[in-house]
Amino acid sequence: MKVRSLMVPPGIPDFLTRHRLVQAGPVLLRGRAWSGRAPIQRVQVAVDGVWSEAQLDAPDGEFAWRGWSFSWQAEAGEHLLMCRAMDGLGQLQPLEPEWNCLGMGNNAVQRVAVTVAGPASDH
Repeated sequence: MKVRSLMVPPGIPDFLTRHRLVQAGPVLLRGRAWSGRAPIQRVQVAVDGVWSEAQLDAPDGEFAWRGWSFSWQAEAGEHLLMCRAMDGLGQLQPLEPEWNCLGMGNNAVQRVAVTVAGPASDH
């Protein structure tokens, strides 16, 4: 299995666009990462193309899923979230999938479009 990570999409989905909707402020992003050849060493989260380190949970086993989290200070507007993992052999998830006839083994980074609503008014 190729190195891979997935994010639990934050907030709620918009029915028509499938964008996620969240309120401005702190948002805890969570997910899992795994690899079939070596333990997960790091996970990064990108907000609008800027990569930052996520916090890894303690490992449950050498080849078990590894939990991760990232605290995002969501600001009003449209954003693109991504996550990627790297294993102990230095294998890093690619930004784009490698083409093959059946589309097997796709481990490209996950992209989640998010709309952040501004802070609620007091009146």
